[in-house]
Amino acid sequence: MATTTQSATIARSEAATKTTVIRNPRRIIGMVVLYAVLIAIALAIILPLVWMLSTSLKPKAQWFTRGIEWIPITVTFENYTKIFANQSLPIGRWFINSTVLASVVTILTLLVDSLAAYAYARMQFRGRNVIFGAMLATLFLPGMMFLVPNFLTVARLGWLNNYLGVIVPALAGIFGVFFLRQFFESIPKELEEAAEIDGASIWQTYALVVLPLAKPALATLGVITFLASWNDFLWPLLVLQDRNLLTLSPGLSLLKGAYTSEYGGMMAGAVIAAVPVLIIYMALQRFIVASVATTGLK
Repeated sequence: MATTTQSATIARSEAATKTTVIRNPRRIIGMVVLYAVLIAIALAIILPLVWMLSTSLKPKAQWFTRGIEWIPITVTFENYTKIFANQSLPIGRWFINSTVLASVVTILTLLVDSLAAYAYARMQFRGRNVIFGAMLATLFLPGMMFLVPNFLTVARLGWLNNYLGVIVPALAGIFGVFFLRQFFESIPKELEEAAEIDGASIWQTYALVVLPLAKPALATLGVITFLASWNDFLWPLLVLQDRNLLTLSPGLSLLKGAYTSEYGGMMAGAVIAAVPVLIIYMALQRFIVASVATTGLK
């Protein structure tokens, strides 16, 4: 009887809430404005991608027209076959180079940053907050400040024209440490204390308790790191001098000449470069949403 009364009370409360929402014109107007803004932002993001795909499927005669043609009059894959057939532009090799480099950088970044973040979140040592604060202050400095020092360091280590010169400097970022540290601090300490009582070492606690709980944060950081490494243009262009060692982003810039630009080929290459990132994001989207939803909750 009590359960039936409680269910009826909940139903009446939900009905009253819906009636209040419907009768509140300000709330309705606010929701309409919110959705309008979100749709406008989505269109601003999607339309350039649609134009990129459309241009990559157009013949050269349709690249420049008076009006905007979102759908090609004549669909052709000539732009794709042309860039793959060009022996001086090994786009297939660049794609493999980008995939391997971005994957290695992502895996090593997750390993290094998670270890450092766990130390700053759980271990007590002298100067912990001072060191972390000094490292965090580097986020306020423009990345161009580190370009020349990093290049001189890589040159003296003999890593020019070597993938080590691209991978190792990418592991020195502090954002991942800060991001994971905030997530680790939201994990209840009682879980780690229970593992320690059961005889688990600090390494076992980190690997078997903390990391499985941090999958959403790790997936989010992995996507961010992979995307940054995949789209990195300036640093690989400076370090890698051999054309066969280039990654996709600096390699595609070779399609733009001093006097002419192969816009169809550039758009085709951009589509090829965008596909892996979109696939990874779609595959890990639920972890990213879970990370945003749970970060900061005790």
